[in-house]
Amino acid sequence: MNIICFDLEGPLSPQDNAYEVASLIENGDEIFEMLSRYDDVLALAGRENYEPGDTLALIVPFLLVHGIREEDITEISSRARIVSGAKDLIARLKGDGWDVHIISTSYEQHAYQIGAELGVSRDHIACTRLNLEDLRGRLTDDDIACIRDIEEEILSTGDEEAVFQRLDDFYFGELKETALGDIFSQVRVVGGARKVRAMEEIAASHGMTPGDVVVVGDSITDFAMLGCVRDAGGIAIVFNGNEYAVPYANIALSGTDIGLLREFALACACGDDAIELARTLEHDYRRDPRVDCLASADADKIADVVEAHKQFRKLVRGEAAKLG
Repeated sequence: MNIICFDLEGPLSPQDNAYEVASLIENGDEIFEMLSRYDDVLALAGRENYEPGDTLALIVPFLLVHGIREEDITEISSRARIVSGAKDLIARLKGDGWDVHIISTSYEQHAYQIGAELGVSRDHIACTRLNLEDLRGRLTDDDIACIRDIEEEILSTGDEEAVFQRLDDFYFGELKETALGDIFSQVRVVGGARKVRAMEEIAASHGMTPGDVVVVGDSITDFAMLGCVRDAGGIAIVFNGNEYAVPYANIALSGTDIGLLREFALACACGDDAIELARTLEHDYRRDPRVDCLASADADKIADVVEAHKQFRKLVRGEAAKLG
């Protein structure tokens, strides 16, 4: 049995669903981008019990007070494109006998819909559970006023550092006093270490370890999973990655089509050295797609790969490319 675990948003579908959903709110894109940068700061600082990708929890109070419903998430998801080559890649991998999983920070309403389009069943998708109606039913008028106050501060304060301090006060103090309580307990986002645990559980269910797995990611929510598999001797592939993800992979693939990834899967399935294959292919694939072997890569090479991936990331993901 061969196991491959994909991140969803980026490698398989370019849409950042939560960003698009937040954009239904007036100034919602601005709020989401601020919270995304705040998320990066908390994650990189190693805030206790905080995981990269918890932006999807941070935004929930604002979705609630603006009347966003789960049907809105599904409707936005219905517009999402699939990355070129992804559907065929997954079909071919399954035909080759691979056990294909998706491990995504995405809300379940989005992850299950895209998974179905790609031919990945719900029991092979780890994602973020979200029940907006249950959470909305808890809010009092005072709770709503509290959330609207912090929203106004986010939009009116020009000093980002000051905004981040206020967000600290809000999420780790004021919000806990509302009926929502600890939002990070209410919305358990599958990001960071939770992605690692999901991958480890998948491997263990087949009597395997992370070193036996292939993982594919692109962003800050994936670096722990990529690094875990790489350090265990497995294959960690970054596809159109950002500066947070690229340094933790041992193979980098960039381009407008993800189909070439199958070559590395085939190498693994045949017992060949996928990293050595990447080292060979990087001389032939320098444009679209581009291949780089990151095993033992120095800082200059990492920087060059990040820059190359940044261009494809913008091309494939559009506005979502600027998010961590």
